[in-house]
Amino acid sequence: MKESAKSRATFVFIAGVVRPLLTLMMGKKWEGIEKLPAGGFIAAPNHCTEIDPLVVGHMLYNQKRAPHFLAKAALFNVPGLGWLLRATKQVPVERSTAGANRSLQVAQEIVAEGGAIIIYPEGTLTRDPDLWPMKGHTGAARLALEGGIPVVPIAHWGAHEVFPRYGKRFHVFPRKQSRVVVGDPVDLSAFSGRPLDKATLSAATDAIMDAITGLLAGIRGEEPPAERWDPTRQQQAKHGRFVEREQQKQQPGNGADAQ
Repeated sequence: MKESAKSRATFVFIAGVVRPLLTLMMGKKWEGIEKLPAGGFIAAPNHCTEIDPLVVGHMLYNQKRAPHFLAKAALFNVPGLGWLLRATKQVPVERSTAGANRSLQVAQEIVAEGGAIIIYPEGTLTRDPDLWPMKGHTGAARLALEGGIPVVPIAHWGAHEVFPRYGKRFHVFPRKQSRVVVGDPVDLSAFSGRPLDKATLSAATDAIMDAITGLLAGIRGEEPPAERWDPTRQQQAKHGRFVEREQQKQQPGNGADAQ
């Protein structure tokens, strides 16, 4: 993608700050980077810690691919952070249907210009107790099928030891290692020409999640669960810091206990 002078300068500034910090906090091992397409593509990583966008972004930036994320719209209202997100052409995502459609349109434009758009199919940090990828949302599949865009699965592991899911502080000692593995583009040819209804999008999303989970299983050297975690079936909210909410319910004197 042809970045503006402002966007390039902002990326250089952020990289100058973030890359040394990440290198200081953890070792890194990147595999499969040769599988990144020369043209535009969707990167689909797993999501298990708040800092994994930095880990994935670091890898892509070092391959001269400026990372463009779909980010929560609320983040664009945070002083300082919002300016950085807009300056680097990150894509705000709104929860409404119309807002989501606008976000996907912008993402499609980025990819059409040869850019890399990072979409977390899970939509939020995984709720799985063992940090395996959970059930995905269909946005990445829809964008891929509508535009014929390759989806590159990415799995990472290790950054969660530096900053645990919903953690409040970093754990840099002893030194940890973050490993990132890039997989082959997901084969979605079976869905070509089919109507983009719920069944098609769900099946394509499952194929993407299977690819991500397979890569992560290889990194961890473990077998993933036979059934992917589904927050709805577990009576969990799809968004937000559900761990804190559960803890608040259990605190003595909480309003829920008093009723």
